[in-house]
Amino acid sequence: MSLVSALTVENLSFSYGGKKALDEVGFAIRPGECTLLLGPNGAGKSTLFALITRLYDARAGKIELCGFDIKKKTGKALARLGVVFQQSTLDIDLTVVQNLNYHAALHGMGGKLAKQRIQQELERLNMYERRFEKIRQLNGGHRRRVEIARALLHKPVLLLLDEPTVGLDVPSRQDIVDHVHRLAKDEKLAVLWASHLIDEVYPGDNLIVLHKGQIKAAGSVSDILGQTGTASVKDAFYTLTQDGQR
Repeated sequence: MSLVSALTVENLSFSYGGKKALDEVGFAIRPGECTLLLGPNGAGKSTLFALITRLYDARAGKIELCGFDIKKKTGKALARLGVVFQQSTLDIDLTVVQNLNYHAALHGMGGKLAKQRIQQELERLNMYERRFEKIRQLNGGHRRRVEIARALLHKPVLLLLDEPTVGLDVPSRQDIVDHVHRLAKDEKLAVLWASHLIDEVYPGDNLIVLHKGQIKAAGSVSDILGQTGTASVKDAFYTLTQDGQR
């Protein structure tokens, strides 16, 4: 698996009516890499995620997950994907463990394996002792932890995170950022994290700067700083998107 990219996107374009949201976007992410997809609001980040998860169908371009074309081998491709959407999709009237058991069942996990995986992921996020609480009793940061645990139950190769820290307080945000970076390193998990928050970028991350549907720069943090002649990610981001919103 290490020789195959977790995610490959080639010449991907998408339009809403006559307005182009993505324009020949292409990049690859390997297992163990944490890639931050940075862009102002309206850059095309959520559209890209909708295409990768097959919420939308791309007419132009190609997307592969672990070598599987998402159009031709949809089931095999999506089985290797874990997703945390910007809007919560937990059932607030169910408990933490009920939400996770439902997801495990969708992936065909037996009860014993599901119980083991649920305990493992919740313990890593310091949420196991709260497994019998209803989602509505949890704050935003704890709900996000449950969603991350859910996304990892079936051991995906790629984790997609669509601005998962929006609306969270600083300590909750930092806990999630740290946890995801540890996962990428320790579990060889490929991560694509859509954000517009510069402080969520770690020095060892890769960056993709998306602006008005086009990739303006892609590479390691040091590569991007070198390309833009800037001293910080913030300055590089502004240089690449200065005609957009910050």
